Amino acid sequence: MALPLMPKATAVWLVENTSLSFEQVAAFTGMHELEIQAIADGEVAIGIVGVNPITSGQLMQEDLDRAQANPAVMLKMHKSDIPLPKARAKGARYTPVSKRQDRPDAISWLIKHHPELTDAQIARLIGTTKPTIASVRDRTHWNATNIKPQNPVTLGLCSEPDLEKAVIIASRRVKAREKAKERAERAAARATAAANAPTPTADDPMIDAADDEMPEDAAAPSAPSNENGGAPPAP
Repeated sequence: MALPLMPKATAVWLVENTSLSFEQVAAFTGMHELEIQAIADGEVAIGIVGVNPITSGQLMQEDLDRAQANPAVMLKMHKSDIPLPKARAKGARYTPVSKRQDRPDAISWLIKHHPELTDAQIARLIGTTKPTIASVRDRTHWNATNIKPQNPVTLGLCSEPDLEKAVIIASRRVKAREKAKERAERAAARATAAANAPTPTADDPMIDAADDEMPEDAAAPSAPSNENGGAPPAP
């Protein structure tokens, strides 16, 4: 059975924008119903941008309307002319000449939808260079006026698993940085509070007041006496 080009991103879009059941979405995307439910609950696919299968030509609007009206109807993939990205071997990514003109569009899409990605991650993901990424971000690229953000997966520049892995790594790095910053701020606040705390001294009026309230006979123990009030007899 043919599956969407980006199953998880497609599932995100269907969950957010349609009334399809979990079973219908799972059948169309090739995922498990529990995965679809986890997406609906916000437990997984966090940060993944949904992809509309209709605009990408993988699903017909008529089929979607029919499936939403009848939960027993399952969606069918529409044949698409979008080339599927091939699995790449280890080593530097090679981008075909015919696809290199699409890289600025892919860079613009990644910068817009996944700002947490570093330039190094984007460069590895779609096979580009950091200067090119910087020129697209700063709009100093020679073809900046014609750049239109497009998903690199639909352009065939990378696969959905590679994109999802990069997003997860970047999100974890951002969260770790935020937690480290919070810990540093709390430690600095505690250090500042300890430095500003008053230190008791001998001239402290609170200490002098405490000394004034102490009874005189409590300053030193008195000598023992007998019942008649005199000094105790010698042995």
